[in-house]
Amino acid sequence: MADESGGDDTPIVIKKIVKGGGHHGGAWKVAYADFVTAMMAFFLLMWLLNVTDVEQKNAISNYFSPSHPTVSQSESGAGGVMGGLSVATEGAMATNIQELTRQKATGKGGADEEKSSQSVSLNEDAAEQLQAEEDAKLEAVKAQIESAISQNPELSQLMNNLIVDMTPEGLRIQVVDSKGKPMFPSGSARMYQKTRELMMQVGEAIKSVPNEISIRGHTDSIPYGSSASYTNWELSTDRANASRRVLQDSGIPANRLNNVVGKADTEHLLPDDPTNARNRRISIMLLKEQVTDPEGFKKRVEALASKKRAQQRETSNGDAPNLPTSDPTVDGNGAPRIPKPKSGSFNQTEGNVQFP
Repeated sequence: MADESGGDDTPIVIKKIVKGGGHHGGAWKVAYADFVTAMMAFFLLMWLLNVTDVEQKNAISNYFSPSHPTVSQSESGAGGVMGGLSVATEGAMATNIQELTRQKATGKGGADEEKSSQSVSLNEDAAEQLQAEEDAKLEAVKAQIESAISQNPELSQLMNNLIVDMTPEGLRIQVVDSKGKPMFPSGSARMYQKTRELMMQVGEAIKSVPNEISIRGHTDSIPYGSSASYTNWELSTDRANASRRVLQDSGIPANRLNNVVGKADTEHLLPDDPTNARNRRISIMLLKEQVTDPEGFKKRVEALASKKRAQQRETSNGDAPNLPTSDPTVDGNGAPRIPKPKSGSFNQTEGNVQFP
């Protein structure tokens, strides 16, 4: 039945279409692309930090620093702010500034530097010469001790109890115990007669050199009883002092004694076997002058270097040999020289013109 008003009863439906949106949109791709780009830049930075050294890192840093003085001054290519030093030395030219290199000194400054270098060289030569002379004297003492012991029938049996060697401090003479052949009674500082005779021979040999002497006593690691008040420290000191008295009896003056020290068991001859008998020993050191009197040694070096410089000056100031003067009209083979034509002229010959 129709409406009395005559209107239409058909319902009106409005449909809204939403384009895009939700997970079907593409905005996430932009964000993901930015993330991938940032990660690529990050890993590129990590790679550069790994493969470049300090100098190359500085070059990269300077490349992006417009205010840095090493920025390229070239007007072509990148130029200006973006100009800079290349990371690699090979390839296209990235700067017109030459690398800093040590230039050869010339003039007065160069002469002064050369003189300073020669002075240092002369001082080094003088020091080496003095050290070589002192080493030669100490080697002679070593040979004298070994010869005196080997020629003595009684002391030749103690050759295994004597160790003579060179050290950075000087010549070291060690009187050591061996299994069955001790130099001192056990726990005592009173040496055997054979030890005294050996010490006397050593004293006779080292009287010929002026080097100061250091006497050091050593023991093994076998301790005294827990209730004992006398230890390896006292024993090593007393044995060193006993050796000092014998050396003075052989004629060594007291002013040559630098020190008398007890080392106990702190410096073993055989560190891997601290209870070995050879760790019980007396060390007599003929100290080098460079150890006992470095200032005096330095003065001797300077004096010898000055003497060498004076000898060099005398050699350089000597009369130079008279060389024969050359004849300008004759060449080196004795043939007459052909004069060169003057600039702007020519020589006319029969049918030929020779230009200069």
